[in-house]
Amino acid sequence: MKIAVQTGGMAERMGLDATYRLVKESGFDGVDANLDHVFTPGAVRRKEIPEMLRNFDEEAFFKFFEPFRDCAAKYGIENVQAHSTFPNWFTGDPDYNAFLLDLQKKMIRASAFIGCKRLVIHPFFAMYDAMLPRDEEFKINVDGYMELAETAKENDVTILLENMFVVNRGKPYAACCSDINQACDLIDTLNAKAGERRFAFCLDTGHILLTATDIYTAMVKLGDRLEAFHIHDNNGMGDQHLAPYMGILDWNRFVEGLRAIKFNKPLSFETFNVWNTVDNEVCPAMMKYIAETGRMFARRAEA
Repeated sequence: MKIAVQTGGMAERMGLDATYRLVKESGFDGVDANLDHVFTPGAVRRKEIPEMLRNFDEEAFFKFFEPFRDCAAKYGIENVQAHSTFPNWFTGDPDYNAFLLDLQKKMIRASAFIGCKRLVIHPFFAMYDAMLPRDEEFKINVDGYMELAETAKENDVTILLENMFVVNRGKPYAACCSDINQACDLIDTLNAKAGERRFAFCLDTGHILLTATDIYTAMVKLGDRLEAFHIHDNNGMGDQHLAPYMGILDWNRFVEGLRAIKFNKPLSFETFNVWNTVDNEVCPAMMKYIAETGRMFARRAEA
């Protein structure tokens, strides 16, 4: 199995060139490219659309993503998966939702541009105070993702759904695709409508922990729908994005799940918050620790 880590956390401090170099030196095979930095989650929520996207400038748009492509080639690192902009859906704002949906088509093209065939696009869902009935949410997701299917097919990109959560008064609650049965139904429905396997799943281990779902059971249920991971740890109450064993997830159950489904795709870590948890001087050592942890998971899963 290839071992990867997200560019986020490092890129903000070091720039992409130094990030890809450190990823290589730390022993990773690839990255999860944070393409979402073209329109950050905070800016999406505040509806502060960058000028390049407001009055779409195609040349400037793809220029933004060139470093992801070029640094990967320079350091012999594969862009094994990427993360698109999010969130994607806001209650009572159809015009903005239409803009965000069109942006996802552009992000699919950006993923292909950097040579990446797996793109995580968050489900379409509302926050806690405006949560939708399950059947209505399911339809919104089917309609939304199917709007992206043709662009994904044209660019040979697999769209990855992710298990989500919401928070109320500091307490995390399950949200769209955290019910793994719902997630499987949604993926199967989308692929049936697409006429091919164009949709799969990225299982976020931290979100699994926040929603009190057994990770082994989730992995076995997903089976071959499972295409990628966001691997990280937390204390069970906050989305801390820590390295494994810095929180409370049962990593033995995770390895058992890998073994049970014979997973053979990249193990990608979403552990950006180690850069905010330990002194930056020792973060390169933390990156090596994360890479070695991934190697250990792969070795034990294949034993």
